[in-house]
Amino acid sequence: MSEWNDKVVEEFRANGGRVGGPFEGAPMVLVHHVGRKSGVERVNPMMYLPGDDPGTIYVFASKAGAPTNPDWYHNLVAAGRARVEVGDEAYDVRVTELTGYERDRVYAEQARRYPGFAEYEEKAEGRRTIPVLALRR
Repeated sequence: MSEWNDKVVEEFRANGGRVGGPFEGAPMVLVHHVGRKSGVERVNPMMYLPGDDPGTIYVFASKAGAPTNPDWYHNLVAAGRARVEVGDEAYDVRVTELTGYERDRVYAEQARRYPGFAEYEEKAEGRRTIPVLALRR
């Protein structure tokens, strides 16, 4: 996975935040975070949903519907902050997890725009609720 992520990161940076393949046309963000156990800085490419205000984006800890949350989710929640690259811009963000109605509303909008997210939710059903994180500038 690391090698695949590295290729996406390289393409993202070479093309002003745009990538091809399965992510072509989708809004992408690079999220920088520090491993809560290792202390190692990591960068993960993710699809995002723009928030209602321009200083907020939402990311989804889907892990393609796997039964566990991705490690980056735990790192972001533990730190409460991160750095993101959106297009050609990089900035710091506060990380908060959405719950209840707000989480459901945002996830439903992502699944409406990108039906793969509805499939991820079906795969995870009964095992976990896919977390939604707000990254606020």
